[in-house]
Order: sequence, then structure tokens, then C-alpha cells
Amino acid sequence: IKAAALVRERASSIARTITLELGKPLAESLVEVDRLAVVFEWHAAEAQRSYGRIVPAAPGICHGVVREPVGVVAAFTPWNGPGASPARKMSAALAAGCCVVIKPAEETPGTAIALAQCFMDAGAPAGVLNMVFGHPGDISSQLISSPIVRAFAFTGSVPVGRHLATLAAQYLKPAVMELGGHSPVIVCDDVDPVTTAQFCARTKYRNAGQICMSPTRFYVHERIEKKFTEAFIEAARSIRVGSGFDPDVEMGPLANSRRRDAIEQLISQATDAGAKLRTGGTRLGTRGFFFAPSVITDVPDTAEVLQTEPFGPVGLIAPFQSLDDAITRANGTPYGLAGYAFTDSSSMANRIASELECGVVSINHFHAASHDTPFGGVKDSGYGREGGAECFDGYLVSKLISHKTS
Repeated sequence: IKAAALVRERASSIARTITLELGKPLAESLVEVDRLAVVFEWHAAEAQRSYGRIVPAAPGICHGVVREPVGVVAAFTPWNGPGASPARKMSAALAAGCCVVIKPAEETPGTAIALAQCFMDAGAPAGVLNMVFGHPGDISSQLISSPIVRAFAFTGSVPVGRHLATLAAQYLKPAVMELGGHSPVIVCDDVDPVTTAQFCARTKYRNAGQICMSPTRFYVHERIEKKFTEAFIEAARSIRVGSGFDPDVEMGPLANSRRRDAIEQLISQATDAGAKLRTGGTRLGTRGFFFAPSVITDVPDTAEVLQTEPFGPVGLIAPFQSLDDAITRANGTPYGLAGYAFTDSSSMANRIASELECGVVSINHFHAASHDTPFGGVKDSGYGREGGAECFDGYLVSKLISHKTS
């Protein structure tokens, strides 16, 4: 609670650091700081609800189940959520009673250090919270193989997640893995195509699309696909791109040259395969990593952009004829993090929610992660959950204590 109060006191400084490191608009950075303070408070409160239970047994026997800290936890966090991701892992581990060793992304160290300083200034004992930087492969191998470390939590790409899971299996270390996504959006023909497209476009390009649950594959009913696409393209073209410190800017730069080059390659491969680039697809200016909000249609099923998470400002739009077709295509990737749908039909909403292979499904909005709800994926998008009543599942173990009373 004290750390959360310090985060709020230092919100403007922490938000400025986020924008300096990642580039996203300062207003979005301030929102991230506010949300991570709430995460601190949630974990502090939820720690008081980590109840055990008494299990009925035979006469003279008492079964009690208690929840105990797993021990030292290693945590690895990505650059695209420089405040939110370290905040979730540090506060969850500490509230569960675990010591934590965290390696934040080397691209965004300042934000994580600022959060750690809040914990230290709030009175965290020496040695309880530890932060390291260096070569990611060396650090992860050292920590996961160490007998001191009993579990770990990772947020990042699928390839790195597979590597860490393989390493952990050698030592039987449990993990919470929040990996990549390639979120589908099913837009049914009973919604307004223009207002829905405008809403979808605003969300697509938040943080320049560098969000694991960013909506990316838009499957739109063929009766409204043309109007939706035109409105989406117009909205994408109207987005103001520039410095995150400019109050009029709506989208900042990509985080680094690797993301810019990867986006260019995916777009080039798609257009070479027959896709149509409707807007964007180019760098903006000669300095930094600014990239135009992009829209692609008529993407062949063989295009890599349909199977590889773009993690950038690229929206893919395709028509569908039947809901069966839309759901099949939405589930047609190895990812299963977040999925979305827009419809005024409760029956269609219920069917989509039931049949989408995702850890999170949102209907008629994009609010897919909150401090008080479980967040995580299925399939290649990982396992385990952060947030909600499940927030300590990766940090606590259940112990049975059985007494013979007579």
C-alpha cells in the first residue's frame, strides 16, 4: 500500500520515464502508472484473502490445507509494458510472501528501477526485492537452474517462452508464462460498421500496436465489410504520429529498429503474396522509428503475417460469410491470448465466447486485462494466470496438514 502511494506521488516522473524509454504518448504513460498503482493495492488486499480450508475427514482426523509461499521467484519482463509488467510480477510475488529476483527488459530499465525504488522507500527489507540487468540468456539460465529459485514468471515472445520452458523442465520449476498473441476480432453484421471501425482503429494503434493483446485480425461480415474497411482506413490515416511528449500525438514510434524492420518485412511478404496495402506501410521521417498506421486486405492464408504476431501498427481486414467461417479462421493460429467480437445478438455473443480458443474474450469492447480479473492465454500463448483471485497461483503452494486428534 505504501509503495502504491509513492507511485502516485511520483506518477509524473515515472510516466515521463516510460515515454522516454518506449515512446508512447505521455497521456497513455500516465494511465499505465495509475493502473500499476491499482495492481499494487489489489495484491496487497488479495494477500489477506489467501485462505486455507478444513476438509472433513474420518473421526479423530483433522485435515487442514494451508497456502504457503513457493520460495524465491525469478521474473522476466518485456519492454512493451515497462511499468505494468514488472509491477504485476514484483507486487504479486512480494504480497504472496516470496522473495523475487527480477530481470526487466534492458531496453526499458529506468521504469522498473523507479518502481523498485518505491518498494525500497516503502520499507521492503533488504534482499527481498532484487533487480538484475545483463545478457538475457545468461541471466535466465543462471536463475532458472539455481536451486535457490523455486519458480519463475515470464512475459515475452513465444520462441523465448519455449526456450525457458524447456530449461525449466530440466529442473522441474513451475512457471507462469504470458506469451504472444495474434488477436482476432469478429465483427457481425448487426452493428454499425462505421462507429465500430473507428473504435477498432483507435484501439489497434494504441502503443503503436506493440501490445500482446492488440486487436489485429479483423473478420468482418461481408455485408458490412466495405463500409467497415473504408472507415477503418480513414481512421488509421487520421492518427497523429510523433513524439510522445507532444500532447496532440496519438501514436508514438516503434520501440526499436528491430520492430520497424520486422513490420516492413511482414508487409512486404504479404503484398508479394497478393495482399493489398490500403494505407501506411512506410517509415515516417528520417529520424527515429516512426511508422505509419497500416491496413492490409485480401491477405492470402499462406502469408506469414497471418501466423506471426506483427506486434506493430498493422491491421488485417478480411470478410466472412458465416459465423462458422469466422470462428474457424479466428482459431486458425497457434495463439490463444485474447479474442474480441462485436455483435448486438446475445446468442451470437454467447457462441463466440464459448468457441473462441482464447484465455480472454471481450464482447463489444477491448478491455481485456484488469487487476481483479485473471489474465493469460492458451495454446502457444502460455499458461498460468495473472490478476484476479488467481493472481497468487504461481507463487503459493498448497500444503495438507493432517492431525490425528484421538
